[in-house]
Amino acid sequence: MHIADTTEAGRSGNAANLFDETARCHGESLAIEAGGDRTSHAELRGATGAFAGGLHDLGLAPDDTLLLYLPNCPQYLVAALGAFRAGVVVSPANPQYKARELSYQLDDANVDAVVTHAALREHLVGGIEQADADPVVITVGAGDGDRSGDEEATETDGANALPSDEVAFEAVRGDPVTVDREDDDVALLPYTSGTTGKPKGVRLTHRNFRAQLLTTLANHGEIPGEEVRSLLYLPLYHITGFTHTAMQPLVGGGALYLRNPTDWDADEAMATVEEAGITHFVGVTAMYVDMVDAESFGDHDLSSLVQAAEGGAKMSVAVQREFEATAGIEMTEGYGLTETNGATHSQQRSTFGPRHGTIGQPLRMVDCRIVDEGGEEVSIGESGELLVRGPQVMAGYHGMPEATDAAFTEAGFFRTGDVARRDPDNYFEIVDRKKHVIVTAGYNVYPSEVEELLHEHDAVAEAAVVGVPDERRNEVPKAFVVVKSGVEAGVDVTSEELTRYCLERVAEYKHPRAVEFIDDLPRTASGKIQKFRLADGEYAED
Repeated sequence: MHIADTTEAGRSGNAANLFDETARCHGESLAIEAGGDRTSHAELRGATGAFAGGLHDLGLAPDDTLLLYLPNCPQYLVAALGAFRAGVVVSPANPQYKARELSYQLDDANVDAVVTHAALREHLVGGIEQADADPVVITVGAGDGDRSGDEEATETDGANALPSDEVAFEAVRGDPVTVDREDDDVALLPYTSGTTGKPKGVRLTHRNFRAQLLTTLANHGEIPGEEVRSLLYLPLYHITGFTHTAMQPLVGGGALYLRNPTDWDADEAMATVEEAGITHFVGVTAMYVDMVDAESFGDHDLSSLVQAAEGGAKMSVAVQREFEATAGIEMTEGYGLTETNGATHSQQRSTFGPRHGTIGQPLRMVDCRIVDEGGEEVSIGESGELLVRGPQVMAGYHGMPEATDAAFTEAGFFRTGDVARRDPDNYFEIVDRKKHVIVTAGYNVYPSEVEELLHEHDAVAEAAVVGVPDERRNEVPKAFVVVKSGVEAGVDVTSEELTRYCLERVAEYKHPRAVEFIDDLPRTASGKIQKFRLADGEYAED
């Protein structure tokens, strides 16, 4: 891994310049393996340059926005890096989104073009119609037999025929180009949400992107680049999957073994680790639970792993110990947010090694404070809100100056909204979440979105959604519903009906796994819903 050279090439300008250095140093080595197809770093560099030129030929200009509505596939990476080169802003969208979820992002991000897959066309068309948008649509798998990630398309003749108003992905090719970018120009615009309000676009700049990659490369600098082989089942639309599990090994000269989250299989994953000599794997709790529970666990040689990291939620100590004992490696955890372009803390290469129950120590260039309600820094061992500052922290929220101002202190620290404490060795521990986010199998579910959807149902007067424990997924959404006057719960409307209603309108992981009808929601004297009482089952005492 040529960290010094890469750092020199990436000190300013377009973040895609980092990958030019990679192609020069590791051009013939493997960059991406997906479905048996293999792409070298030189081939990846050539494809991204040509795609950048093709975007310009389609009329896209620097600072225009390209929405990526795709499953995990090599074209995702070509499109993302190609857009960077073209100076076009990349806005990733969850491929599980349906029309109503897409329409907001299409409007808010002022999307000029979309790269999608033929299997997702129906939802995209619906989203465009609801948003009254008119983006250029670039389609993977339209008429070319490519069915990667295609769970819905049938084998019917013409199912992937190319409509006249779309452009085939393979046709987006032009003279290679890399546009000069300023450090503060936006490169990536992912969307996140709090517990209230609309989703927020996170403005991540070329400087943010370079800083995060170079910081994490330095944190893993003892591993020569071409010896890094990363197995990715996490979704590329998510900041951890994109920045850390995919871009980090690629910019260092390593190889990415790209898989789809929907294809997750514990036996296949462990077999790939053994056969390909995988060195790095980042997974959510459910993946490690599946591996430990698999009958073949212990039959596969996992000794090639240099890092086995877990994110999204705390793992059972028993599962962690069983995996570590069999794999022969200590598992690591970390911490980061979309607003920080991924990790700010990691157990990897922390001073005293992994310390379970913590998120490790801050990465290089990350400054942290833990403060009380008045903004004063607390003592070691005391809890307070975690604040972070560093070159990878976002420039702000898209089109939301007030939310941006509220997110930062006067000294430039970002307010994470999470409660933490640190020990005398500077290891940090997340104690609680100030935001009521439900983390299910590594995915964030924002209760306000599901509640708003339930409120649209004719039979629902009020609804509150909370996370309840789940052995495999850590927690899952559960809805508490008060029906309208004159509606009989269980007769005029059933829990199964409301579950199905949600499942048809939002991504599968967001829908409530259980719906319970209650007479009234527990509230404070000021009328605020006491969600902790719903989660604890205390509402039944009223």
